[in-house]
Amino acid sequence: MEVISGKVAKAKKVVIYGPEGIGKSSFAARFPRPIFIDTEGSTTEMDVDRLPKPSSWEMLRQQVVWVKQQNGRFGSLVIDTIDWAEMLAVNSICAAHNKAGVEDFSYGKGYIYVAEEIGRFLNLLSDIVESGIHVVLIAHAQIIKFEQPDEMGAYDRYQLKLGQKTGSRTAPLVKEWADMVLFINYKTFSVATDDKGKKNKAQGGARTVYATHHPAWDAKNRHGLPDDFPLDYSHIAHIFTSPVASQSPTQEQPPALSTQAPAATPSLQQVQKAEAVANTPSAGELNPKIPQALRDLMIEHQVKETDIQLVVSQKGYYPYDTPIENYDPNFINGVLVSAWPQVFSMIEQARKDLPF
Repeated sequence: MEVISGKVAKAKKVVIYGPEGIGKSSFAARFPRPIFIDTEGSTTEMDVDRLPKPSSWEMLRQQVVWVKQQNGRFGSLVIDTIDWAEMLAVNSICAAHNKAGVEDFSYGKGYIYVAEEIGRFLNLLSDIVESGIHVVLIAHAQIIKFEQPDEMGAYDRYQLKLGQKTGSRTAPLVKEWADMVLFINYKTFSVATDDKGKKNKAQGGARTVYATHHPAWDAKNRHGLPDDFPLDYSHIAHIFTSPVASQSPTQEQPPALSTQAPAATPSLQQVQKAEAVANTPSAGELNPKIPQALRDLMIEHQVKETDIQLVVSQKGYYPYDTPIENYDPNFINGVLVSAWPQVFSMIEQARKDLPF
């Protein structure tokens, strides 16, 4: 067995959460070479690199895979926010099981399905970290009543706004997955009182990052950070300047001179087939009545409406000449969108089987 001693330089898994509008996204934008997946469309006023807002869970997963394939182009992947991403997962699961909501599953199975799907997503994000890219999950905060078994009475505390129902298991999964959980809030310096000595209102309000656990909030870190510090990236910048995080994008080397004979000129049939595959639609060419979640996947993978109609008719779901807009919405969301990798695989196979 190999014994590994000392610290191991690797990318970090970070969760940043707090109330809305406090500056979570701006804070995350300071991480090394960030690329945002903006699930709620809140970064439009920020000068950052971002991918299109995902309209389905499958689109979000494929965006994450794409970031991994960029070979050092980005230093950090920011998902803003993970609680909106969770809603995409819930919608996908409900569509796949033909349910109106997660509460429609019996015996709390819906929450189990969501936890399993989020767990697989976190594993995918761990692959991103292993490739040398930091992953930052932004989340909103919610206040809940909390009662410890060994204490008398309950009190309010902040936690991740994930799975607000008691049956949800996603918030603990995300906290366990992360190396660092940072809670951002306004720090109250004092509470003003009236002339009768009764509390009136809080005074102060400096934006503060809390990095260690407290009865009133969840937080943790493994880097010896102080309990709290001002909302300034410089206080944690040293954690993300390791060789793993600061590596520059790989430079493409010029092709080496080859002594081999040049490749044969493609035949007319090969050219015609390539042109047929390349004749793919733009956003404006697709039927605008196709549901947005499916349209986005079709545009991303350059799939025409006839490609969908062909594979759907081959499986016997609808006749070939049935427009996608006339498909049952449950079929679109529960089959075409939720099982898009399999659908796209069939489309690719159908293209290979073209007669010319």
